[in-house]
Amino acid sequence: MFRLRPPESPPLVGLGPVIAGPTAPMTDAELTRRLKTLAAEIGFSMAGVTPAVTPPGIARFDDWLAAGYAGDMRYLADRRDDYEHPARLLDGARSVVVLALDYRTKEPAPPAPGQGRVSRYAWGDRDYHDVIRPRLHRLADALREWRPGAVTRGLVDTAPFLERDFAVLAGLGWVGKNTLVLNRDRGSYFFLAVLLTDATLAYDEPAGVDHCGTCTACLDACPTDAFAAPGVLDATRCISYLNIEQRGMPAADLREGIGSWLLGCDVCQDVCPWNHHAAKQSGSAAGSDFAPREGMNPIELAPLFELSDEAFRERFRKTPLWRPKRRGLLRNAALVLGATRAAGAEEALARGMIDEEPLVREASAWALGQIASVAAIKLLTARRETENDPLVQAEIETALQGLSA
Repeated sequence: MFRLRPPESPPLVGLGPVIAGPTAPMTDAELTRRLKTLAAEIGFSMAGVTPAVTPPGIARFDDWLAAGYAGDMRYLADRRDDYEHPARLLDGARSVVVLALDYRTKEPAPPAPGQGRVSRYAWGDRDYHDVIRPRLHRLADALREWRPGAVTRGLVDTAPFLERDFAVLAGLGWVGKNTLVLNRDRGSYFFLAVLLTDATLAYDEPAGVDHCGTCTACLDACPTDAFAAPGVLDATRCISYLNIEQRGMPAADLREGIGSWLLGCDVCQDVCPWNHHAAKQSGSAAGSDFAPREGMNPIELAPLFELSDEAFRERFRKTPLWRPKRRGLLRNAALVLGATRAAGAEEALARGMIDEEPLVREASAWALGQIASVAAIKLLTARRETENDPLVQAEIETALQGLSA
């Protein structure tokens, strides 16, 4: 129970000692107001509250899994039952506090030849999980102080939970045709986090209007045609899936569409009119945890091929670029050099062709085939004589056959 300290004053003469009685329990509305105020104070840009219910999109989620759109993300199907209700994650869950944290800072600089783009969320020195978790802990501590006996659990997209469904229920926005939560004032450049609790709170009205209208900018702009329908993402074609989640090489027909994206992709957000509106409304959040550190907007690709495992760990260990590991990031770098046919990339790709990781060699072989210079042909021909990995051998042969044709 939250107790107010009684005012310090001299005792009243003749009336005996003054004994402070217990304060009244905090109402659900007051508790909710305090939580939202604290959320704003510690940096969350939006906060909404909704009852813990079965998410309305659970049937769509089942259809999405059945269609195979999750690709290699088998952990989604493996934990399908846990998505059914918040109580699967917190016994007795009654309320869901949905929070947003903006990550829009500077605008992206266009990459020059030999450079790659990194999604805005990954520009900073820290992984967003490490930024959000302490804030969630602080909010949870306050809730338990203000409502003694309450149980809480914070989530930052690592648990089986349909955050977007609950963001809509909590009034934060609507799910756009690009499958992201959109807000009229803030656009979509924000993370979602959740605080589950068994406490009863005052609930917000769900967002009732979809403001996308007839706009199809996001669908039309996707370089790999990843949207099977408005609001339906085939993750196996999404650039962010291809350069983060997928462990092997992307399908041949998707590689060129990756373009200059080294990690992630912001195309469907960059073209969204609501993000253009949000930029005018709120400006940037320069100096935040997500502002680009030096050399990240954009990033030079050739030096990545010089990184040992230890050097890679030292440079990227606490950042989102750690996620695909060294082999994945160098694969991505080679794919970007090939997709953009970067002039002068042969030297970097020559290092890629002798990398200890077969995946890096395979991607480098494809990239050299796309660049198709005399130097590229020499590198491929020389490596054909010594390569012993069947996948790399096949990629070299495909590249050389394409060049001879």
